[in-house]
Parts: sequence; structure tokens; C-alpha cells
Amino acid sequence: MSLDPTALAGLRPGARIVVGMSGGVDSSVTAALLARAGYEVIGITLQLYDHGAAIERKGACCAGRDILDARRVAEHIGIAHYVLDFEERFRKAVIDDFADTYLMGETPIPCIRCNQTVKFSDLLERALDLGADALATGHYARRVDGPDGPELRRGVDPARDQSYFLFATTARQLEHLIFPLGGMPKDETRRLAAEMGLPVAAKPDSQDICFVPDGDYGRLVAKLRPGALTPGAIVDLDGQMVGRHDGIINFTVGQRRGLQIGGQAEPLFVVRLDAERAEVVVGPRSALARQVVRLGATNWLDTTILPGVERPVTVKLRSAQPPVPALLTIPGPGIAELVLTEPVFGVAPGQAGVVYDGDRVLGGGWILRDAEQARAA
Repeated sequence: MSLDPTALAGLRPGARIVVGMSGGVDSSVTAALLARAGYEVIGITLQLYDHGAAIERKGACCAGRDILDARRVAEHIGIAHYVLDFEERFRKAVIDDFADTYLMGETPIPCIRCNQTVKFSDLLERALDLGADALATGHYARRVDGPDGPELRRGVDPARDQSYFLFATTARQLEHLIFPLGGMPKDETRRLAAEMGLPVAAKPDSQDICFVPDGDYGRLVAKLRPGALTPGAIVDLDGQMVGRHDGIINFTVGQRRGLQIGGQAEPLFVVRLDAERAEVVVGPRSALARQVVRLGATNWLDTTILPGVERPVTVKLRSAQPPVPALLTIPGPGIAELVLTEPVFGVAPGQAGVVYDGDRVLGGGWILRDAEQARAA
């Protein structure tokens, strides 16, 4: 399979393209395909956190072994390769935000923050400083030219589509971005990697969050924010204590396992987290149902989404959940309201709500807590 011409956004032959190379198979194939097509490719790998501790960790990215893998791929395909130290920027924009979001009783998505800040802001600026015509990544999404400018669309492989994680991309950034893999399935990417003899062809995909070596989010937050593990009560919807916990950072809305409360008539789930009182509020599954969801800090790629407009859309409220039908309205600046056709269970504050029209990403925002939703009303 060759590059999809629509993915190249009308680039001139031989254009200079910076490729963000994480050391994984996706970004490696992206760089190799562009180089094979005759573009001037420059590979840039970002060192985002302490690579020494991650040298031998499988499933990480942007540290240690992955930096070495990116360099090996660049040498194999014959392109320039640079490593930029973005560790301080990544810590402030992504890791600190991750910790603080948990402290507020919300569930963060650091991959979106990373795309929003480090990759599509800082790295893009570096690419433009190098005189690049575009920045390419290995994301499974598509950037196509529409009647009003570039549009962000889903990747064609629904099992690999990563458009949810790109909703915060701005229209200006999208003008300079390309996603060469968005039109192909993952197995084709693997096949191309083997065909081109890339040294990472059989490398496993990244797993979990890159800067959490053992998957223990609570321990990382406690390390970054001493005192974060404040014990408190687990209470039911009537405010009656049914158990104790060691810190709300260990819980998320919709969680059932790990509550360690017994003797209940029916299974209980985390319904909400009260950071001020250090309370975990639990209830039956029915208490998780939400039919109205408000988003804050919105970003729109469609200029027709304005206050007063009502528009039928679909929305993803978690990365692993399918989109659901909703009616979108804009009550005020930076706020969106979604009235869902059917209730959705386990909507977690801090997660993203990403709005689609068919396969086009219209934009989205961050799911607000109940109190914030009331203030925004």
C-alpha cells in the first residue's frame, strides 16, 4: 500500500517534513513511507521524562530504549534524526496536570494533554523553525481538505482510530499536520514495517501511560504531591458511611472493584468524588446514569458551532466507548451542553467529550464536575 494522496495535504514534491518519532512501529513507518515517497524527512524524538529508569521497560515511549530505537530506524532509512529534551516542559504541562487533576477528584487523560501542548504546540513550532512544510505523526486519524479548510476525521480502522485524543488540536495547527497512517489498518502498518526491514517491525505497541512505570497511578500522584493520600469516608447517596478509603486518587467514577465494602444488598459503584471532603460517594449502577453532560475549555474545529445553535451530533465520552447520539448547544463561551438520546453510565469528570458529525471531529471539551456544571448553567 502506498501513501494516500489525501493524507499529504497538497504538499509539493520533495517538501521538508518533520516526523515525530517515538521509537514505535507507527511513527517509524510514517517516516519510512515519507522518505520512500521522496520527501525530505527529518526525524525528531522528544525526551519527555527520566529515560534512565525506563531503559529496559517494555511498552514505554519517548524515553530510554525508544530513543535508541528511533535513532536506529532513522539510520536505516537514511534520514536526519535529532533528540530534543522536553522533559521540563512535559513535567509542567502533562505530569503536573495529571497529578493535580486526580487531586481534584477527576480522571485525567495525559495523552490528550501531551498532544495539546508538547507535540502539537512545542514540537510543531520547532518543525516550522526548521523550515518544514508539515509535521507528521503516526496517529491513526485523517486530515483532509474541506470546503472551509482542513478537517480532522477518524482513522479508517475503527479499532485503531485515535481522533478522540486529538480533539484539542487547533485549526491553525491542523493546517501543518499530516497523518499518513490514517487510511490504513494496523496490520498493514506492521506488514510495511517488515517489508521495509525496519528494526522495530515486531516491537509491541505502547501500553498504559508512558510515565507511570508500573501502572500504579496513585503511588505516582502521592510521590508528586506529598499528602495526597488523605484518608476519608466512603458514603452512600444518603451520606451514610459504608467504608473507609486511603485517598480519592485511587478511585474514578464508575469504578466497582477495590471498594472493599461488603454486606450491601446490591453492587455499588463510585458515583462521584468529593475532593473537599475527601469522600468517595457510592451508589447503585442506576445512579451513574447521565443524560445531560456539560463540557468546559472547549475547542472547535468547525466555525459554525456558535452560541444559540442546536445541532444533532454524536459524542464520545470515553476513548474506549462508541459515540452516542446527542443534541449539542453552546450556552456560553468555552462551554458546551450535550443532551444525550439515551442515558450513559459512568461519565467521569476530567475525561474528554469529543463531538463528531459522521467521521468528522467537530471539537470537544473536558467533562465538568456536577458543581461546575451547575455554575455554568
